[in-house]
Amino acid sequence: MLNHITIMGRLVADPTLKSTTGGTHVTSFRIACDRDIGRDEARVTDFIDCVAWRSTAEFISKYFAKGMPILVDGRLQMREYTNKDGVKVRVAEILANNVYFCGGDKASKPADVAPADFTNLDPDDPDCPWNDDDALPL
Repeated sequence: MLNHITIMGRLVADPTLKSTTGGTHVTSFRIACDRDIGRDEARVTDFIDCVAWRSTAEFISKYFAKGMPILVDGRLQMREYTNKDGVKVRVAEILANNVYFCGGDKASKPADVAPADFTNLDPDDPDCPWNDDDALPL
């Protein structure tokens, strides 16, 4: 069986690096991900809890901040605990194996980013950006 998940979103808050009593670094963070929807439907955002350990936790807390886009690669884990009221709670979270930068920066909040409109581009038009090899990222 395979348990692998890759998800991209924006950090909801600044990640905070913590340490266990044994000195192992850990950070928990939440990312906001928009669902793929139809044209006339309202945008729906899911908030996904993630956790990273050791050097991955250190990397996230050092280089990522609230509002930044992040790509998380890892596995889905389920865990249970009993809260302070004695109620058993089941939690789903992504255990991050690797994280990646995926464009943007701290100043580029979701509300500031307008989607690109490629619906009226004509690939036969010489001014079309797809025909400019210098405009393509390496």
